[in-house]
Amino acid sequence: MEDLGELRYFLGIEFARFHKGILMHKRNYALELLSELGLTASTAATTPMDYNIQLTSRQFNEHVKKNQTTNDLIENQVAYKKLVGKMLYLTMTRPYIDFCAQTLCQFLQDPKKSHMEVELRVVKYVKGQPVKGVLLSSNSGNRVSAYCNADWASCPQTGRSVTGYFVKIGELVAF
Repeated sequence: MEDLGELRYFLGIEFARFHKGILMHKRNYALELLSELGLTASTAATTPMDYNIQLTSRQFNEHVKKNQTTNDLIENQVAYKKLVGKMLYLTMTRPYIDFCAQTLCQFLQDPKKSHMEVELRVVKYVKGQPVKGVLLSSNSGNRVSAYCNADWASCPQTGRSVTGYFVKIGELVAF
């Protein structure tokens, strides 16, 4: 057996130790994603997704008879699907973009240009603070906190409620 020293990089996650604890982040991955998409010169977004945006599927639009244009669909659906997968991988150290990534996953079958615009906005939001990650605090306690939220009938396609929850053990915080 050989001692490899202090952990710095494992499975694409970078680790940084300091007095508050251990910070897990994916700075290099986020910067590579920005350069791959050609967004290094763009301005960073202040929020990951517009609060009032109503994303709908192509089938829903055809059923309701609004925005019934074929120009709205993306020609290269593979690029959309790859970007959603990369965003899902990024959520391991950035839980605050998880809702956006899961929302965009609902439209993998027939993505539209509006979905791609939201996806690029999330990446621009990541550009604002590429070193953000999860802090594993050295002052952890045994306290368990749970939070939940429900938005009644907010899904425009199905009319179902959207529910989310977050469980916190000790002082695990997004940094």
